[in-house]
Amino acid sequence: MKVIAINGSPRKDRNTAQMLNTALEGAASAGADTELVHLVDLDFSGCMSCFDCKRLGNPNFGKCNLKDGLAPVLEKISRCGALIIGSPIYIGDVTGMTRNLIERLTFQYISYDNTPPYFDGHINCAFIYTMNCPKEFSDCQKAAYEQNAECLK
Repeated sequence: MKVIAINGSPRKDRNTAQMLNTALEGAASAGADTELVHLVDLDFSGCMSCFDCKRLGNPNFGKCNLKDGLAPVLEKISRCGALIIGSPIYIGDVTGMTRNLIERLTFQYISYDNTPPYFDGHINCAFIYTMNCPKEFSDCQKAAYEQNAECLK
């Protein structure tokens, strides 16, 4: 099984990356092929709402058509068995680059009519959140946790 971890922190060797690396070590010890991607290294944007992924007859129907640094990562994610997204919490939610990833990853698969979603596979997903605050403050982020989990259902 391929396990991909996405580091949504601008820091490539701090808390979020360390936790993702620990998770990947565990997956590797169980026989998984693992990869860590640092979003800060990629040149990409959020969803442009171009709707190319929704146009019938488009050869890339159901896939994001933006050609930037995130495109190969989205392709790898579509074929992986497990995805771990890690991000610090900044101002009540994940980092902007993590939000852009989530937009691009999920919007390409959303169907606006009565057809099934464009992605018919299954990827086990997990989030790792980091923040430098007492537990009672981390509990206040529940809405963000639930929203992000809902996006990846």
